[in-house]
Amino acid sequence: MFQLASGTGSGSILGLVGPFVLMFVVFYFLLIRPQQKKTKTRNSMLKALKKGDKIVTIGGLHGTIVELSDDIVVLRVNDVTKLTFDRGSISHAVTVAEEKE
Repeated sequence: MFQLASGTGSGSILGLVGPFVLMFVVFYFLLIRPQQKKTKTRNSMLKALKKGDKIVTIGGLHGTIVELSDDIVVLRVNDVTKLTFDRGSISHAVTVAEEKE
């Protein structure tokens, strides 16, 4: 009834490995590469922070940077309150356009 193809050449190996290679390439361009670009952009933003920048933390707290070290950031939240955070807890810096809104 059915006959099995007796392929002992390199074509059968390519037929087996080809779909896996294609899936890896698709995953790389759809998942891995965009995540690497996002991480690189975030790290450059964190390195570019300086005193006086207005930022938002991951928890949604808005503040202005008062002190800055390699891994610690001190924020002024209001006239009296200063809070200490890890540098990695900063979500993004607030731009002038975001302040106006």
